[in-house]
Amino acid sequence: MADHSEAVYSTAEGMDYPEHERTYKAFIKLGTIFASIAATIVVLLAIFLI
Repeated sequence: MADHSEAVYSTAEGMDYPEHERTYKAFIKLGTIFASIAATIVVLLAIFLI
């Protein structure tokens, strides 16, 4: 069988950590925006449909 060595991610080449962190921050920001929009819609429905 082939010898599969374990990957060491801290020294792996091709890992663009600044881009990874930028993408993660954008994902969190969009998630927060969408959650606040959904909460606003629920509140508006509660106000106007009661």
